[in-house]
Amino acid sequence: MNSQYAYAKEKYRKLGVDTDAAIEKLKRIPVSIHCWQGDDVNGFDSVGPLTGGIQTTGNYPGKAKTPEQLMMDMDKALSLIPGKKKINVHSSYAIFEDGEFADRDKLEPKHFKKWVEFAKKHDAGLDFNPTFFSHPMAKGLTLSSPNENIRSFWVEHGKACVRISEYFARETGILCVMNIWTGDGLKDIPANRKAPRERYAKSIDEILSIEYDKALVKPCVESKVFGIGVESYTVGSAEFALSYAATRKILPLMDNGHYHPTEMVSDKISSLLCFFPEIALHVTRAVRWDSDHVVLFDDETREIAKEIVRNDALERVYIALDYFDANINRISAWAVGARNMQKSLLYALLEPFSEMEKLQDAENFSKLMVMQEELKTYPFGEIWAEYCRRSGVKAEEDWYEDVLEYEREVLSLRKN
Repeated sequence: MNSQYAYAKEKYRKLGVDTDAAIEKLKRIPVSIHCWQGDDVNGFDSVGPLTGGIQTTGNYPGKAKTPEQLMMDMDKALSLIPGKKKINVHSSYAIFEDGEFADRDKLEPKHFKKWVEFAKKHDAGLDFNPTFFSHPMAKGLTLSSPNENIRSFWVEHGKACVRISEYFARETGILCVMNIWTGDGLKDIPANRKAPRERYAKSIDEILSIEYDKALVKPCVESKVFGIGVESYTVGSAEFALSYAATRKILPLMDNGHYHPTEMVSDKISSLLCFFPEIALHVTRAVRWDSDHVVLFDDETREIAKEIVRNDALERVYIALDYFDANINRISAWAVGARNMQKSLLYALLEPFSEMEKLQDAENFSKLMVMQEELKTYPFGEIWAEYCRRSGVKAEEDWYEDVLEYEREVLSLRKN
C-alpha cells in the first residue's frame, strides 16, 4: 500500500470513515459526460451560428468538425477521467451516412447507431436531449409556439427522441435519461404569459403520449430563468418545470446555472427528494449568469455532491455535466470538469455524516462547525490519488502532459 495513502486512510479511520469503501462506492457512480464540449455545441445537422439562447465564446484551435474527430477527442478525454461514465448526446449530433439527411422531426434510431457503438466500446450507457435550438424552425418559440406548424414540427421531434432514447437503453442495457429543455421565451414584456405555458404543457403531453418503456426511458423537464434574446420571459420557468414534472410523474432536472445568482441547487436537492422518487442534474458553473464555465472543485459542486451522498440518493439522482468552453483546450476542459465532479463525490463520501448528523440533532453546533472546518485540511488528495491509481488514470497534474501531446499530434494539425 502506498505510504501516503496508508497515512490518509488511518486519519479518516479515526473519524469512522472507511476510505477503501468510499473508493469502491465511487467506482459505481455514473457521471454522464456531454458530447458538446468537443465542438462548441455545433452538432452535425446544420451549418451556421448557434441560436435559441445558446452561445459559445472563444476560438481555441483544434475543434472537432466531424463525428470521427469528436469521438476521437472524447476517447482521449475519457481516458483521463476515472470512474463509471455515461455518454450524453444531443439530437443535433445525428450521424448521416451516404448522403442521407433527416430533419429533426424525422430522426430515427439508425442515425445514432455510431453513438451506440461508441458507448458500447466504453461499456457506458447513453443519455439523450432533443435539440430545440439552432434550426430554422426555432424562431423564439418552439413547443410553445402559437404557429401550429412550428409547434407540431417540434412535437414530432420530441416523439422521435423518445423512440431513440428507448433504442439507446435497449442496445446498451442501461436506462436513458431524456431531457426536454427549450429556450422558448420573449425578449421583452409579454402580453400573455399563461397561453405559451399552456401550449408548452400540451406539447410535452403529446410527446410523452407515445408508447415507450418507462423502465428504460426517464423523461425530464428542465427549467431556466432567462436566456440571450429571451431576457424578459422564459416559458419553461422553475415553477412550470417542477409543477409539470410533479403532475405528470416524470423527473425534474435542475441545471445549477439556470437559477437566480443567489439560488443554490445544492439547497434544492433535499426538497425535491422529499417528493420525487428520482431527480436529474446538469452540473455546470455559472459566472454571473448561465455561462456554462468548466466545473470546478468549488463550494457549490462539493455541496451538490454532499446532498446526494448525505441523503443516500446515489441511486435516485442522475448526474450529468453541461458546460462548453471554447477558450481553452477542449480535451482539458472535459477532463477538468469531469474529474472535479468525481472529486466532489469522493469528498462527500469521506464525510463522517452520521456523526455530524448526531451533532446537529443534539444542537451541538459548536462541535459541528469545528468538525466541518477541520475536515477541509484532511489529506483528501491522497485518497483521490489512490482512487485514480485504482481506476488506471493519472492522479495529479501530469495527466495534462497527455493533453499537450494530443494537441501537438492531433489538434494542431486540424484547420480552423
